[in-house]
Amino acid sequence: MSKKIFISMKPQDIVVLLKLVNEENRSWNQISLAKSLFMSQSEISESLSRSKYARLLFEKGKRVVRKSFLDLLQYGVPYIYPQQPGAVVRGIPTAHSASPLVDHIQSNEHYVWPSAKGSMRGHSIQPLFGPVVQVVELDPQLYELLALVDALRVGRAREKNLAIELLKQRIG
Repeated sequence: MSKKIFISMKPQDIVVLLKLVNEENRSWNQISLAKSLFMSQSEISESLSRSKYARLLFEKGKRVVRKSFLDLLQYGVPYIYPQQPGAVVRGIPTAHSASPLVDHIQSNEHYVWPSAKGSMRGHSIQPLFGPVVQVVELDPQLYELLALVDALRVGRAREKNLAIELLKQRIG
């Protein structure tokens, strides 16, 4: 009897794929990707392997299959990586409390990634991957993509619809 292999995506794979969407027109390698995402090179390698297996990367692993990735974000992420807002803490704004949604949605209820470096108090949302709080300081475009993904994870219908439209514009 042959042993069956079960491979499943991890939350950091979404972060890696979002970073690749931003880096697609630039030259990158696994080491530079690892440094920019505060991951080890082996974590990047494993993430790329999982994404290839899931058919979210083209054969050579340098380009994201954008349509499939958008489908995963829209229809999968809210159910696979859901979040419920937690206690009010100091943190970094996310979801509709961060750009670009903050320009479209007015709310007295804020969502944040817990962080002592944060500029806002709001309900805590656990990021997809721990080091995201460090990553977003260095990469504003990735920060906006992650905030949009968080809107899919915690938002109501209006926030989710707007977030997916903005993701479609940015990811294509």
